[in-house]
Amino acid sequence: MTPVQDGYAVRFEWGVTGGAAIAADADCALVVDILSFTTTVGVAVEHGTAVIPYPSLGEAAETVAAEHGASLAGPRGLGLSLSPMSLREADPAPARLVLPSPNGATVATALAGTTTVAAASVRNARAVASWASGHGLTIAVVAAGERWPDGTLRPCIEDLWGAGAVLAALEDLDLDLSPEAAAAADAYRVVAGRLGGHLAACTSGAELVRQGFEADVSIAAESNTSGVVPVLGPDGFVAATL
Repeated sequence: MTPVQDGYAVRFEWGVTGGAAIAADADCALVVDILSFTTTVGVAVEHGTAVIPYPSLGEAAETVAAEHGASLAGPRGLGLSLSPMSLREADPAPARLVLPSPNGATVATALAGTTTVAAASVRNARAVASWASGHGLTIAVVAAGERWPDGTLRPCIEDLWGAGAVLAALEDLDLDLSPEAAAAADAYRVVAGRLGGHLAACTSGAELVRQGFEADVSIAAESNTSGVVPVLGPDGFVAATL
C-alpha cells in the first residue's frame, strides 16, 4: 500500500518516490537536504541569488545556465558550488545560479509539477514552518537522503534531523503530525542542543570534514538563523513574501 499518511495535516517521507506519495494532494512540499543543497539554497537566496535546481553537472546543466543567463555551480572547492560557504563568500553574489544536486534538486524538481515547493533546513526551520502553516492545510516534508553506489536511496541521519527540525517547529504550531513525522521531530529534539557535533560525526558530515569542508557542516548546523523561505517558481528558488 502506498504510504500516503492520509488524515494528517503534516506528513513525512523520503526521496522522489516517498515525496510523490505524500505530496500528491498536499498544499506544499518542504524539501530537506542539509548537506548541502537546501542549506546552500537558503544562503544563496538570502544574498539575493535566484537558484535554479538541476539534477547533475554536465553539458545539459551548462545549457540551462546559458538559457537563464545564470552562473553554473561546479564541484565543491572550485568557486561557486554546493558549498554554502562558497555562496556566503561570493562577492558579488550572482543574480541567478544553476545549482546541480543529485538529491535535493532532483526531489525539488520532481515535486514542482505537483505542489508548491520550498527549501527547508535547520537554518530556516521555524520560518519555513510558519510560512507552510499559512499556505494550506496539508504539508509534506520530504527528506532527500543520499545515494548508495548502486544509485538506490540511502536514508541519512542528517536529513532526518533536518526534517525533524522543521517538523518540530510545525508541531509547536499545534499541527497534527503523522506518526512518521512525529518520530522525525522527536529524533531532532534528542540532538538539538548538540547538533553541530553530531553533524560533523555522521557519515556525510565526516566525509565533508575529511575533505576540508568543516565550515559547510557548521553552517548547516546553524539553528534558526534565517528568516528566508526559498520557494521554487519559474525563475528558480526565490524568497517568499512573508
